[in-house]
Amino acid sequence: MTVAASLKLLTLDEYLIYQTDSDVRYELVNGELVEMPTESFKNMNIAKFLLYELTKYVPLMLLAYNTEIEVSGFRATSRIPDLVIHTEESMVALVENPRNLITRDMPAPALVIEVVSPGQENRDRDYRFKRTEYAARGIAEYWIIDPQSQQITICLWVNGQYEDTIYTEDSALVSTIVPKISLSSNQILAFGQP
Repeated sequence: MTVAASLKLLTLDEYLIYQTDSDVRYELVNGELVEMPTESFKNMNIAKFLLYELTKYVPLMLLAYNTEIEVSGFRATSRIPDLVIHTEESMVALVENPRNLITRDMPAPALVIEVVSPGQENRDRDYRFKRTEYAARGIAEYWIIDPQSQQITICLWVNGQYEDTIYTEDSALVSTIVPKISLSSNQILAFGQP
């Protein structure tokens, strides 16, 4: 991750009006613009496969990508997960918002999915920082899909904290948000292979 050079830390409002001439995507992390890594072919295929599969179990209107979520941080922080499943309340609130952003005063989505990009810095971001931020936001489920480790971690909100279950190989995923899903870790991770 590269931190963009700036003279001062940004507020969320300043981040929302930030303009650049490049195609680089940024997250706002504790007031700093942090360049998001370019998605790999593998990660994009996994995300597309999951989007397609989830439409079998979730109304299309509740599925989203490139949705920003304001989370708690030391300073202003906004994350952009790979996929989101909205609650009806978060979707309705988002429709009224001029930007594809769920602010802290809006209802949280039901589930967020991150596909881990290569590199230790990206692993730390998805396993440690985002996990804590999504938990503090009260998001009921957080899926961490890790092509490098060939595993999927599902973090379920239980009594005020996440409890993790790790799925590998032919382990069938268990989800409270998508209870009828019938996919294994291998089926999902196979879409990252050429």
